[in-house]
Amino acid sequence: MKRSVLFLLVTACAAGSSETPVQRRGLAPGDHTLRLRHGGILREWIVHVPPAGARAEPLPVMLAFHGGGGNAAGFRDYAGLDDVADSASFLVVYPDGTGPLRGRLLSWNAGGCCGPAMQRNVDDVGFVIALLADLARRTPVDQRRVYATGHSNGSMMAYRLAAEQADRIAAIVAVAGAMKLDRFAPSRAVPLLHIHSVDDPRALYEGGIGPPFPGTDSRVDHEPVQDGLDQWIRNNRCSARPTELETRRGRPGARDASHTAVKLTWTPCASGVDVVHWRLTVAGHGWPGAPTSGAPETIIGPATTVVHAAREAWAFASRHALR
Repeated sequence: MKRSVLFLLVTACAAGSSETPVQRRGLAPGDHTLRLRHGGILREWIVHVPPAGARAEPLPVMLAFHGGGGNAAGFRDYAGLDDVADSASFLVVYPDGTGPLRGRLLSWNAGGCCGPAMQRNVDDVGFVIALLADLARRTPVDQRRVYATGHSNGSMMAYRLAAEQADRIAAIVAVAGAMKLDRFAPSRAVPLLHIHSVDDPRALYEGGIGPPFPGTDSRVDHEPVQDGLDQWIRNNRCSARPTELETRRGRPGARDASHTAVKLTWTPCASGVDVVHWRLTVAGHGWPGAPTSGAPETIIGPATTVVHAAREAWAFASRHALR
């Protein structure tokens, strides 16, 4: 698909906003690479516009954050979100994190993780808010239906947005990355789906220090998945005991035949929103449903198709909207 490139060089004000011309007819269907300057850093992001974008009607937005060491283009290529967006009619936004090399080895400041973005205290939350404002000036956006998902360090970034920008984010879907925040005080209950394998060799399900990133001495001290879920269960005033909704197994004869996935929910929630968890076994750290997640299985463990993260993300998020 041909990508159009729109260049925007603006100077962010103290609040992190930027001024751009209004695009009344909206962005054309396809992929667009956009740039803005925020916090003294030139930031880049890709937006995928589905065929429905040609009608110039407000569309929901799914923010999609790549993992640590990755980039927007790489995540777009393996996540499978564009196909879901084309059939369900929503915008997918793939922002780039920051790092020492342009377009490579990028990370997100997700609060307690990760890499140079955290060490330099990059204002990634402010960047995302500026990005959303710029997107709304370019094409019609349904402001009540802005969602966030992410893989690994990107999952942690989705969690941070939910905790710090709960009035803007209608729901999140976190994949293979537990919440790691020093401060947790959301302004409202936020619907949450978490997808994670108990056998993830990198983002350790039970918490602890993971293996070094390939070619570096950098390691991450992960929080237990359940600890993060418990904070949201209390915040959303949900039942303390989970209910099992569904169990799936890999297809007989397939490479992932031994993989399982159990869907848990902590309902009812007095807030009216839910906390849901797909708990996988045998699968590794990759994005479920993708044949590859940009790294060899010797590093991230076996791929799985027992669930399809992109489809699960939209099926969950699309049920929710800001009131």
